[in-house]
Amino acid sequence: MAALLLAPLLLLLAASPPLSAAGGAHPGYSSGEGTCTVGAGAGAAPGGPLLERGPGRVIDITHAYVPDLPAFAQGAVAGPVVRLKHSMADGSEYNLSELRMECHTGTHVDAPGHINQGHFAAGLDVDTLDLDLLNGPALLVDVPRNTNITAEAMEFLKIPKGVRRVLFRTLNTDRKLMWKKEGDLSYVGFTEDGAQWLVDNTDIKLVGVDYLSVASFDHLISAHVVFFKKPDIIPVEGLKLDDVPVGVYNLHCLPLRLVGAEGSPVRCILIK
Repeated sequence: MAALLLAPLLLLLAASPPLSAAGGAHPGYSSGEGTCTVGAGAGAAPGGPLLERGPGRVIDITHAYVPDLPAFAQGAVAGPVVRLKHSMADGSEYNLSELRMECHTGTHVDAPGHINQGHFAAGLDVDTLDLDLLNGPALLVDVPRNTNITAEAMEFLKIPKGVRRVLFRTLNTDRKLMWKKEGDLSYVGFTEDGAQWLVDNTDIKLVGVDYLSVASFDHLISAHVVFFKKPDIIPVEGLKLDDVPVGVYNLHCLPLRLVGAEGSPVRCILIK
């Protein structure tokens, strides 16, 4: 894999609770498009992963925010996040939706204060995240499927120095965990030694993963502590990496400007 990626890498290195008031659930929830449930026997996410937009190919790697999005607890779902507060179908003169969700629901970013009180007290919130880091050349790699992202797995991937943004596709994508209606804590993620290897041996500052936590459940706190020791690494979690070829892309991730928040939903796209 390293040999196949050498040429594009040269370019990469050169570029530096449910609501119950009137109105009910938003009707978009019942459209059947963009839900996180895989149809029986479908074996793939609804809709194609590639959308033509002008001269480039835009790949949306964000999961839709729908009621059956998995939550970070075994068997849990996020529940409705959007509902119509005022509805023209119910006699209102306008439609008006409102949003309620945890900041770490679905595809989202973590700010340094997520698991570091010093950073939180210093005001290192979502609004202070480096937009230059969240937008730029990124490498998508396939992690060996028989392991968490350990130090050994990181060494195997041979990610060159100078690469700052890496999206790690794992067994989570093969198992379609983000498409299931319930949270599953058997997901794959970074171990403490894998996180430390990344910090010590690479220039990676944006770490993208394909489930709700960058850290495996058994290393949930310890791996986060490693990543957040310094406030210069941004985890992007819950990415939709189904059917996206390994390679180099232009990544664009834009969180909401949530002052005081340690996480935010984010829209992420790749441009090939």
